[in-house]
Amino acid sequence: MSSTNAADPAPEFVDTNVFVYSYDQSAGRKRELALRLLDRLWVARTGCLSLQILQEFYVSATGRLRPALTPSEAASETSALAQWRLHEPVRSDLLSAIDLHQRLRVSFWDAMVLQSALRMGCQTLWSEDLSHGQSYAGVTVKNPFV
Repeated sequence: MSSTNAADPAPEFVDTNVFVYSYDQSAGRKRELALRLLDRLWVARTGCLSLQILQEFYVSATGRLRPALTPSEAASETSALAQWRLHEPVRSDLLSAIDLHQRLRVSFWDAMVLQSALRMGCQTLWSEDLSHGQSYAGVTVKNPFV
């Protein structure tokens, strides 16, 4: 969980697909935009992710990424990403995500991402998986590729 001072820049949550595109050498413009966004968030120290995002990144990096990383390379990159501001969900997050899933009619996994963003105080979620510009329980989705 994260607390922010009124003078601190607002934290922003990043979904798995943005990280995957930043490593995907076949992604063209999406890779360029992902790298630019991630660099900005890293420098500002406002980028947030969750344990779920790290897990999904590792699986994608060793599978669908072109070229795929070896398990050792993916482990190293996942470890590097773990240096970001990280939410580690607990039981209450799971139950809240179930509520979001049912109430907002989003996939359970998207609800877990939204719950992590909420817990970290993020008002922005960078993702291409939900509707650009849509607000979900106070978290607004921004597609960095639009």
